[in-house]
Amino acid sequence: MSRQVFAGLKVADFSWVGAGPQIARELAYYGATVVRIECHRWPETTRTAGPFKDGITGINRSAFTAAYNVNKYGISLDLNMPRGQEIANKLVQWADIVTDSMSVGAMAKWGLDYESCKKIKPEIIYFSTTQMGQQGPYNKVKGYGFIGVSYAGYSHLNGWPDRDPLPLFNNYSDFISPYYLITALIAALIHKRKTGKGMYLDQSQVEVGVSFLAPSMLDYIVNGRVACRMGNRDPYVAPHGIFPCTGTDCWVAIAITNDEEWQNFCSVIGNPDWTKDPRFSTMLGRKGNEDDLEEFIGEWTRNYTANQVMTMLQEAGVPSGVVQKAEDLFNDPQLKHREHFRFLEHKEIGVHAYQSPAYRLSKTPCSITKAAPCLGEDNEYVYKEILGLSDDDVADLLIEGVITTDTDIPEVLGGK
Repeated sequence: MSRQVFAGLKVADFSWVGAGPQIARELAYYGATVVRIECHRWPETTRTAGPFKDGITGINRSAFTAAYNVNKYGISLDLNMPRGQEIANKLVQWADIVTDSMSVGAMAKWGLDYESCKKIKPEIIYFSTTQMGQQGPYNKVKGYGFIGVSYAGYSHLNGWPDRDPLPLFNNYSDFISPYYLITALIAALIHKRKTGKGMYLDQSQVEVGVSFLAPSMLDYIVNGRVACRMGNRDPYVAPHGIFPCTGTDCWVAIAITNDEEWQNFCSVIGNPDWTKDPRFSTMLGRKGNEDDLEEFIGEWTRNYTANQVMTMLQEAGVPSGVVQKAEDLFNDPQLKHREHFRFLEHKEIGVHAYQSPAYRLSKTPCSITKAAPCLGEDNEYVYKEILGLSDDDVADLLIEGVITTDTDIPEVLGGK
């Protein structure tokens, strides 16, 4: 394999939960050396959140933590202790990039905010990703992505028009904001290569979420219309929905965007009498009679499997897709062809599937070689080989509790 695009890049990863760790993970996929800093005394949220391997809880058994931290080295360090902060400063001195996804002000308490890190290493690139950003009247608002997507307007749009708003299945902003920051980090690295200067990047995850609602925002700005909940429907497309198929809880998505696609659809299903109804001859007509339209389409789709419907319609140029379950994804031929799922041996979970990036670089493909670390798994390597501490230094830090161990896990989480 060619030299990875981020080979030689060093990252001190102080981020936690979802958005921050994913950013460092993407860098690690392509060759960066990423050291993740954690503490047994207060394990980060994903380590205490399921799903857990075999349903057995444990700070090293969470699939979330494993998914977000592949290819990283993991150390345990108590940043509340002065010597812990000294070690953290050594990591900053070593690193090219420092990551932060804590609440505003948390890193400053440990002397690890950007201004402090810049004094240690003036050319450092440092990013913070929080719900609201570092400045403004709501900058101290805390919360996870569920709060962010609600504040950004998603929950108002999610659900049925005659029912209350619904949360998204997951914290959507956690999974789109990382790629904004990755792009900004690449720009910062190019800037540093040209000028030798570092940079501070401040991201608001809520603002990322708002940017993905641009059509609704523009419609309000131009027409004064406030977007509302509409189930699976679309304001400009009909039919646009999820339809039942043969089997238990099996569904297919169909979206017909113009009259040509509609005619192709009618041909596929055999041009039954209802397709000749004048109510369905135009997009506006179909849009105005969606209840009846969806009932007719559902009567047809029920006779076939979701894959059969998708194949027939796709071959006729009609947008359609199977509604896949988790098991379906692992058996999907397209994902298998692209080697989307990679399997590695995790020390506690065992053989575990990891998702590769959805993008491919032609000259330096991603390398997924190291399962996500157990908490403190790479202490010896990082403290001795990267930071140059002696055996006696490490022993002293362990005795003092600066380097935490399993014995420091709180009792409520299974500590001793």
